Amino acid sequence: MVLVSIKNVGFTYAYADEPALSDVSLEIQPGLLYGVVGLNASGKSTLCSLIRGLIPHFHEGALTGTVEILGTNLADWDPAELSRKIGYVFQNPFTQISGVKDTVFEEIALGLENLGVPREEMISRVSQVVAELGLEALIEKNPNGLSGGQRQKVAFASIIAMDADFIVIDEPTSQLDPEASEAVFEIIRDLKRRGKSIILVEHKIDLMAEYADRIIVMKQGRVVMEGDVRDVLTSPVLDEADVPRPEVTELALALENAGRPLSAIPITRAEAHVLVRERLEGLAHAY
Repeated sequence: MVLVSIKNVGFTYAYADEPALSDVSLEIQPGLLYGVVGLNASGKSTLCSLIRGLIPHFHEGALTGTVEILGTNLADWDPAELSRKIGYVFQNPFTQISGVKDTVFEEIALGLENLGVPREEMISRVSQVVAELGLEALIEKNPNGLSGGQRQKVAFASIIAMDADFIVIDEPTSQLDPEASEAVFEIIRDLKRRGKSIILVEHKIDLMAEYADRIIVMKQGRVVMEGDVRDVLTSPVLDEADVPRPEVTELALALENAGRPLSAIPITRAEAHVLVRERLEGLAHAY
């Protein structure tokens, strides 16, 4: 079954003059990580809100077109039930914390508590997630006193504990330092290994190249390309959308334009390492 079907969708926020989404059509398949890229205000977060059901149930505005989630029209979903099906990690880790719990352990358990999960099962699931993410040192701390990176890990823990098969993640590293960003991507790597379906908005295109299966490129509220990660990252559409390519891809394209191409265009550093070594070995044999 298709996870999400979006056909000719437009959305304009209440009191806004311009639409945030225009004529968007997409199909999201299960078991894949979709990266969403584009400039600021290109519609990425609005697309996430639509898929998560915050539009139109929370964010008011004019919605046109058709949206189906798990085969059911978005308008027919109960927001509470949809929240059980789709986990959502917000862009700002400081808005993800509820503010009503005194410890990290209780904060992670909050979603399960709202779902009416039995106490023993709740404790078991939270304890498992805490161990998986290495949060043991934080469980007695007040969530409101955590750093941004710690809060983001707690936010992920809350979603993982609820065990949703489909997770929407909106720029999880935008306010984090490199070390905290790497920790977040370790979590995303593990979610992908588990076969979760993931929508990930992220500006770090080198990480997208490493993790994504498919990429959605947005510009001015429109989807200008959606496809296999390699096809998208080597496409001229990225130039039109003002989205940078991975550094190794830019280098390979520059070499190609200079008449010194590698045997293929890499999109990750690991691929580039192999191709450059291949080139150097070829030059050595030539002499």
